[in-house]
Amino acid sequence: MEEVGVNIKHHTSDPVEKYLEQEWDYVITVCGGAKETCPAFSGRVKYHLHMGFEDPSDTIGTDNYIWSEFRRIRDEIHIKFKAWSDGFS
Repeated sequence: MEEVGVNIKHHTSDPVEKYLEQEWDYVITVCGGAKETCPAFSGRVKYHLHMGFEDPSDTIGTDNYIWSEFRRIRDEIHIKFKAWSDGFS
């Protein structure tokens, strides 16, 4: 992410239970199988969206190929979310 100017060094993964009491406009899942395999978010949410992407951690090959897959998925996520958020303009 640093390659594209985004610093996520201090980001953490939090348990979903931390957010169940809050109200959300959107919950968006991005993992390819999340819609089928992840538990449903049961908090107060107006809209549930699923934008599935391949999991680059499943990639097999050379280090260069594996990194290229992580970059490809990162860029696909950026493009899809940008298109989605542009719909609010």
